[in-house]
Amino acid sequence: MLYSSKIYPHFYVDTQPDLRYFKIISWNLLRKVGASPYEVAYLVNTHQPELLLMQEATEDMNILPQLIGGYYSRFPLPGRIHGVACWSPYPFNTPPSTCVLPKGALIKRVAQLIDYGKFWIANVHLSHGQILNRRQLQVLSDFLPEKAAVLGDYNLIGPTLIPGFKDVGPREPTHKMINLFPIRLDRCLVRGMECIDKQVLSRSSSDHRPIMVTLRPK
Repeated sequence: MLYSSKIYPHFYVDTQPDLRYFKIISWNLLRKVGASPYEVAYLVNTHQPELLLMQEATEDMNILPQLIGGYYSRFPLPGRIHGVACWSPYPFNTPPSTCVLPKGALIKRVAQLIDYGKFWIANVHLSHGQILNRRQLQVLSDFLPEKAAVLGDYNLIGPTLIPGFKDVGPREPTHKMINLFPIRLDRCLVRGMECIDKQVLSRSSSDHRPIMVTLRPK
């Protein structure tokens, strides 16, 4: 192995996170040809989030706990080699679960749900259809509790049009469509929460730039 835990130290301890200020990173990894587990581990050690959300995560990401410790869960999209995954330095109150979203013509979609008691976090990789991905968000918003945040790759252009939620993520582009047109696909919607810091990070080997937000419940 080229990298070891000496390069990516296990600096976290098994305590509960401070839910007053909650730092989250969301990153579309670009399947097997994008960001490697070692790039993900470097991102975690650099920014030390309370929660890392990943889209297009393959089984290669299953070694993350060996690199940086912590707790990890992945749900492949039905019939696909990739899916949504999450990592945290802290134990999850309950195992992450999924919510089935309206499916497109080719790909079935699920959202990954993490219950923190005071609020829920949803990790999404939505469809490309601009009517369908808004339907998926609406179904998810009806399912989530009063305090919640939805982060991930929205594949959405323009306003989300989901009542009750605010788009609080960074406004900078996170992806270049056909490597030419910069667009903001990676977003953070919140309800009953507020964003006190937001940033777009370097994309490394992926075709998406990660977004990082610090949230707190109202």
